[in-house]
Order: sequence, then C-alpha cells, then structure tokens
Amino acid sequence: MSATTTLNPQVIGQAENAHGPLLARILARSGTTFHQWVALTTLAAGGGTAGRDQLVGRMTGALKIDDAAAAEALAGLTAAGLLQALPGDGAQVGLTPAGQARYGEIRAAVDEVIAQVYGDIPPEDLATAGRVLAQITARANELAAG
Repeated sequence: MSATTTLNPQVIGQAENAHGPLLARILARSGTTFHQWVALTTLAAGGGTAGRDQLVGRMTGALKIDDAAAAEALAGLTAAGLLQALPGDGAQVGLTPAGQARYGEIRAAVDEVIAQVYGDIPPEDLATAGRVLAQITARANELAAG
C-alpha cells in the first residue's frame, strides 16, 4: 500500500480482514470462539467481573449481535469452567482462575502477533490512526442507531 492511500471503508475492511485469520488461528488453538474472546476481554478489562446484563449489552453493542448470541457465548464459557455466576442474585459474573489463565494465554499470543504487525510503525502514526478510527466508529454507530 502506498503512502498516499486514503482512509476509506475498503481500506478499513482490508485491515480488519487481514487481522481476522491471525486471531482465528490463536483462538482455534485454545478452543475459544470470537464472541467468547470478546467476553473474556471485556471481563478482564473490567477487573474480571461484570453484571451479566451489562456484559451482554457491551457484547451486543460492540459485535452487532443479538442478546441470544451473546448469551450463547457466556453459556459456552460457563460450561468450559471459564466463567461463573458470582454469589448473590446471579446478576454478576466473573472469570474463574481458568478463565483468567485462558485470557492471559490468548492475550500474550495476540500481543506477540500485534508486535510483529505494528512493531515498526511510528507510535504517533498509530495514535493518529486510533483517534481517526474511534471517531469513524462513533459516527457510524450514531447513524446506525437512527
């Protein structure tokens, strides 16, 4: 790709599509689906626990999936012993030690690949790209919401 490439949906899609197989390979080795990975990542970012409804809402918003698909991912994590309902009214869920370990293993593998892909790109370029993509995402989500 040349230095004069203009950011557009095709370029964004190509970048996303180039990342997909790299992540899919890592997830396949661990037996984790993409939706489960998003749940693990969301939980880990929140300290390992979250309200079940809040987690489902974050997943549906980020992945553009319905509640049933998010619930299916959580059920799979629970069945695998990676997620558990926390004591109380069952509205809170948390990563088990095995869930924390699975997240750590996948995260380390992803970080290794990201270092290879992004490693020699100047940090200021990455920061600019991050800001622009966040702005595009916010605008697209606003339009999609109606």
